[in-house]
Amino acid sequence: MASEDVVNPSHMLPLELIDKCIGSRIHIVMKSEKELVGTLLGFDDFVNMVLEDVTEFEITADGRKTTHLDQILLNGNNICLLVPGGEGPTA
Repeated sequence: MASEDVVNPSHMLPLELIDKCIGSRIHIVMKSEKELVGTLLGFDDFVNMVLEDVTEFEITADGRKTTHLDQILLNGNNICLLVPGGEGPTA
């Protein structure tokens, strides 16, 4: 019987979990009134991220504003929450 290297996500370090998200979609909630959904290309120890095919959702006085960006460099200091595989706000 062969043993598989299955890692329980609850036993992973945060940066290990983010590393497993490289190449997949990720939903990011910022400290400001913005949320982003894009494909994670890479990150560093400060959780600065490079994303491609990004949709930015911003709450304004006129309602929700949506912007499409080809590629961005995101400062990790402004990130509040990361949702692997998330597709962004729905309401």
